[in-house]
Amino acid sequence: MSEQVVHWADVEGFRADEGAFRSTWTDLGRAAGSVTVGVKRVQVDPNARSTPLHMEGSEEEIFFVLEGSGLSWQDDGDGETTYETRVGDCLVHLAGAEAHSVVAGPEGIEYLAFGTRARAEYAFFPRLKAGRIGMLWAEMIGTHQWTQELALGDPELPKPSPRPPRIVNIDELDEEDWGRGDVLVHGRDLGIAAGSVLTGINYNRVEAGMLSCPPHCHSAEEEIFVVLDGTGTVMLGDKEHAVRRGHVVARPAATRVAHSFRAGDDGLTMLAYGTRKPNDIAYYPRSNKTYFRGVGVMIRAERLDYWDGEEE
Repeated sequence: MSEQVVHWADVEGFRADEGAFRSTWTDLGRAAGSVTVGVKRVQVDPNARSTPLHMEGSEEEIFFVLEGSGLSWQDDGDGETTYETRVGDCLVHLAGAEAHSVVAGPEGIEYLAFGTRARAEYAFFPRLKAGRIGMLWAEMIGTHQWTQELALGDPELPKPSPRPPRIVNIDELDEEDWGRGDVLVHGRDLGIAAGSVLTGINYNRVEAGMLSCPPHCHSAEEEIFVVLDGTGTVMLGDKEHAVRRGHVVARPAATRVAHSFRAGDDGLTMLAYGTRKPNDIAYYPRSNKTYFRGVGVMIRAERLDYWDGEEE
């Protein structure tokens, strides 16, 4: 397997087991070699909490529920609320917006947490009235924030409220067909529907035997793909790797290696997550096209050697 193609069963998780915080965290993004974005598989025990209620100052996060159900516990500064969550839900947490946490139901909950890797990251913990800047805990409190949170006792969670627009389920969106020739995808743009800003996420069903897109590579945009169902192959340049549910593929920017997925006989369903970079340029090697995405211009230019036209 390529160093940028991993299966979540082959990545060792970190077990958190402290009071109400009982969960397993598997860093799939780092295992697959992602650079500016990441994804973690989070498995929260029945009736446990994922983290203290917290707000990320400069990092945008997107959650996608794989299994189980529970509550999204949030605080937007005007009071705490909870929202019921279930399989297929996509939750967007904008940078500097509401504090949030996940509370598992009786059967537990499993979700993917996608996020940007902000360098000067800070987080605010409203129940503690304290914050963290990078790895520095404000006032240098000698105990971990989880320990401080547990000392407050179990929270009295409010009853679930009607779900806000930033939580959507795949069943609530119509599929849009996209493709031509050997490309055919039935897609749902979860990120746009839930209001993400810095990043996007699509739920894509690739038709059996077809490609997810023409092979291409990006200059500035980084992508992570997670296979949810079916089988197929991912093409990275002239190499192909078999994929199935649980495979994670990282495509950092500026690798110059084109990628695409081909679905097997049973089709291929996956999440496609990526940054939104207005200055991104995409190159399509099989058609020799270059797409200046920020201005919406596609060209075909002559390929030249670096020394072409220079003095001999």
